[in-house]
Amino acid sequence: MSLLRRLLGGGEQTPDRRPAWSLEQRPAWMRDGMEVQLYEGQETLQVVGEASYQDNLWRIVGGRRSPDGRVREDVFAVLAAEPDNPYDASAVAVWIQGLKVGYLSREDAQRYRPGLLALEEQCGKPIALAGVIAGGGMRADGPGRLGVFLDHDPADFGLHPLPMNPPSGSSMRTGRSDALATDEADDSYDMRWLRDLPADELRAIKMLRQLLERETDAIDRHFMHAHLQTLLYRSRDVFASALDEYDQVCQQHDAEMDSIRVAFMAKWGQVPVLELYRQMAIRQQKGKDFEQALWWVERGLAIYGTDGARLEAVEDLQKRADYFRGKLNPQPRPFRPRPVRSDQAEIEVLICGACGRQFERIRLRGRKPSHCPECRSPTA
Repeated sequence: MSLLRRLLGGGEQTPDRRPAWSLEQRPAWMRDGMEVQLYEGQETLQVVGEASYQDNLWRIVGGRRSPDGRVREDVFAVLAAEPDNPYDASAVAVWIQGLKVGYLSREDAQRYRPGLLALEEQCGKPIALAGVIAGGGMRADGPGRLGVFLDHDPADFGLHPLPMNPPSGSSMRTGRSDALATDEADDSYDMRWLRDLPADELRAIKMLRQLLERETDAIDRHFMHAHLQTLLYRSRDVFASALDEYDQVCQQHDAEMDSIRVAFMAKWGQVPVLELYRQMAIRQQKGKDFEQALWWVERGLAIYGTDGARLEAVEDLQKRADYFRGKLNPQPRPFRPRPVRSDQAEIEVLICGACGRQFERIRLRGRKPSHCPECRSPTA
């Protein structure tokens, strides 16, 4: 769904709420009062790298927060490809009110960038998405971080649902689009709950818990668990127990994964990407618990077996497993004397234990020789 909007291209907010731009900071494509083509939808696209743009995000929301410090601000965000980005030529930056607030993830940028460029050429205008800035809340070390979440319809970017029973080597990822596309044709599960979730994330978390109390279908339960994990992790700066609840849901999700795998194989003949195992491995790695991190990646590899729909997801876990094993069983490094530059060498004088003469040598670490070079010579 699209709608033409006129957005301010401003940056820092002035007291009268109008943006005041510093021209040397302003992108060439951005101008005050520019017109953009707005797209909206029911799918959520998360912005990454926002930790580096917290000043900009707080500048955008200003003082608009609840008494407990939490923030939820509706916004419009412009997507801008960065072909000259020195780190990733496929990068897609996210701008709100003329301030950069983050990027699409590397994987999302690769998927959405072609459609984004096609829409820009078709419309002749920058492309914007409706979304929200959320987070904040008071923590012991100050206000919590703000995050950016964009609403969209993947179909607007040419990312259409995949057909049922995709062939081996297809681009199937998490399987949710496939499940939605085949929902009406398959009576074994019902994905309508996803469309009925409230927009408020705290209410959605409560509703998902209620759904999991009575839902029995393995595929439905898998996507409910996965969506609940996303919302809980996203709320980690909103309420203190979110991460503990996230861990509990992940453990329960894993406890059901054997039966979920059977359902996947029966429906698609392959196992879609399971973000659960990668994310839990990263959480354990951040806590320096490499034994638990290894457990999660090995468990994920066991679930994938030889039936993973995306080889790169399996390879990612394999690389992490090798890394964690190296951390748990470090190999000693061979000793290599550090080379000494001649202009920094220190000369020491030693006395030969055989002939009693003095001799010089460059001072080095380790045991000192007890004989001069002549006495050590085989012909001496």
